[in-house]
Amino acid sequence: MPRILIVDDEKMIRNVVKEYAEFEGYETVEAEDGMEAVEICRKEDFDIIVMDIMMPRLDGYSAIKEIRKTKQIPVIMLSARGEEYDKLFGFEIGVDDYVVKPFSPKELLARIKAVIKRYSAKEQHMDIIRYEGLEINVTGREVTVDGNPVSLTPKEYDLLFYLVKNKGIALSREKLLEEVWGYDFYGDDRTVDTHIKMLRNSIGEYRKFIKTLRGMGYKFETA
Repeated sequence: MPRILIVDDEKMIRNVVKEYAEFEGYETVEAEDGMEAVEICRKEDFDIIVMDIMMPRLDGYSAIKEIRKTKQIPVIMLSARGEEYDKLFGFEIGVDDYVVKPFSPKELLARIKAVIKRYSAKEQHMDIIRYEGLEINVTGREVTVDGNPVSLTPKEYDLLFYLVKNKGIALSREKLLEEVWGYDFYGDDRTVDTHIKMLRNSIGEYRKFIKTLRGMGYKFETA
């Protein structure tokens, strides 16, 4: 049964989406604002999120940015604001569709089905990256070394993938903290060094791909 997280500070909107979704056979979970949505997504998985933009404590755009740091869940944004720049900003941060209030519940459900179908098709084509005996399954979040599965912590995986995604680019510790840990870090930046050491130990001889840039940070390089 597909699971939907419905995020809106208006209970009436949540009830309408919930009623139509459950009638179509979806399991639903509700959140009153972006902060609650982020907390729920840390503990649970969903097939799609229906997210309002303007909410107390944490707006929809900020909530999606936070959720996307650890999980790639498709998102449909709900908003009373239909300006073009709002939609463009939403698509820039990875929103899959955009529905302006007031909306037709039947149309929203049709869009939900379409987005889930697109994601299901993507999952059938696993994104595999290989460098010699190091293999990274991006979609499945799995890493193998010479054909043997390697157990990485979620943060080790995020760090490895970010390095690989930015292959050949010099990355400062500050940049890695901001992009992988998701916040501006004040104080001791040895967090990055510690995780790099753990990651190198995990991938064995392919640690050679992670170059140390003295006084700056790191770079993933295979040449």
